[in-house]
Amino acid sequence: MSFALSILNNNALVEKQALQEILKYNDLTARYGLMLTEQQAVALVETRTFALKENGRIEFGGGVIEKLIYAFCDSPYLTSDHYEETLHNLLEVFYYYKNESLDLISDDDLIRFMKQAFDGVCQGSLELLAGRELDGLARNLRNPNDWEDSDDISQEEEDDDGEY
Repeated sequence: MSFALSILNNNALVEKQALQEILKYNDLTARYGLMLTEQQAVALVETRTFALKENGRIEFGGGVIEKLIYAFCDSPYLTSDHYEETLHNLLEVFYYYKNESLDLISDDDLIRFMKQAFDGVCQGSLELLAGRELDGLARNLRNPNDWEDSDDISQEEEDDDGEY
């Protein structure tokens, strides 16, 4: 009984610490017109907890939320109107693709890939990020031999004008 109580107390402490860390980033994100209220930060911690449980993962500390905030705060596709919602989606997508990539990519590299794709070819579309770019990354990490095969397929699909 005391062991379970100890775990609950520790979990509450971790969540409180994560909340404080998230709110610290308001100093940085305010430069980009992005701020989170305490209530929004609590909701992000809850999303993190849910996403971890949903994907069968554990995490020590709250580092991924802060890393996502830091990486994405300067995105030209983020506005205060959908900042919180985007962070929720990025959290869920991050943990899902950590599993899908079989942990063959570090957290930092995955976040860097997500940011480059989001700001680049996805032009701020979370649907394209998750449905195409991250899916392709995970597939290629799981099956590295398919990268070579996919180049051959692409070349075969081109017509004489170099178009598909």
